[in-house]
Amino acid sequence: MGVMQDVSARQPAWRARIHARPRDGWFLALAAAVVGLDQLTKWLIRDFVARGDSYPDGGLLRLVHITNTGAAFGIFQNAGPLLAVTSVIGMAAILVYLFNPGFAHPLMRAGLALMLGGAVGNLIDRVAMGEVTDFIKAPHFPAFNAADSAITIGVLLLVWAMMNEPQGKPESN
Repeated sequence: MGVMQDVSARQPAWRARIHARPRDGWFLALAAAVVGLDQLTKWLIRDFVARGDSYPDGGLLRLVHITNTGAAFGIFQNAGPLLAVTSVIGMAAILVYLFNPGFAHPLMRAGLALMLGGAVGNLIDRVAMGEVTDFIKAPHFPAFNAADSAITIGVLLLVWAMMNEPQGKPESN
């Protein structure tokens, strides 16, 4: 009996709390869809819009072809290796939270999936080309891409779900 111990008794405590369930597949599919959409749109811009061009000339929202070697809003320019490492660390943290039962609310998990897909999409550009392709431009706002949009929407969903998630069990009298 001593030889055949329960495997779960030997697992670290953190591993027992973090596990993927079959129903988690759609969150990973959402992240993969974001990566696919992001890479497709960036490929289309790189192939069909000359760098520096903008369409249409006027208007509220324009398609542009610019690149960014930094992070959001142009900060940390030329810090590619640092940004790649922090992206990997961020993606690992997102995966830990995505599979943590404490983040079971579907909107929280959808937000995390959007953030994961966006982080992967921008990391692919950063590693493959040393820069990220941005192509959506609104007046008085830096250019961005589909991955940036997914990250922003994901953060908003996560914050909204956390603010509206019931806190604890109601006390009984």
